[in-house]
Amino acid sequence: MKIYRNLSILTLLVFISAMSLNAQCKAFAKRTCLPELGSYTHDGNYHAAVLVEGEEAELFKTFYSDMDYRLSICGEETIPQVEFTVYDANRNVLYSSREANFVRTWDFRLEASQQLRIVIKVNAASNQGNTPASGCVSIMFGFRIKQ
Repeated sequence: MKIYRNLSILTLLVFISAMSLNAQCKAFAKRTCLPELGSYTHDGNYHAAVLVEGEEAELFKTFYSDMDYRLSICGEETIPQVEFTVYDANRNVLYSSREANFVRTWDFRLEASQQLRIVIKVNAASNQGNTPASGCVSIMFGFRIKQ
């Protein structure tokens, strides 16, 4: 009986800890990444997660024709450089921040509405033997209707 009680308490603490980290990431996204959208209208979603160096995350998002978009990626200073790659439905690379000197934003317009896959990767640092760094990474989307 005592084991179940301890396990319940441990589960609750892990859940509260995860919620706290998520709230911190959302605050980071609002504070750091949101301003990088500039004159673009934020889509209202805050996509943020704690990632460890060498780790990848992906996100699928639908984009519509006749709109200008800005995609912005931000990572905390405690983690190595963050790169992102955008793929179409046929797995063709539409954009790679690695090829653009790791810029944090990409402005684009699509000729046809489609779902894109955005892959975010925290590059691995060369400090072997140390604990891998972790930190919040955020991806934000802004749009403008074509004039």
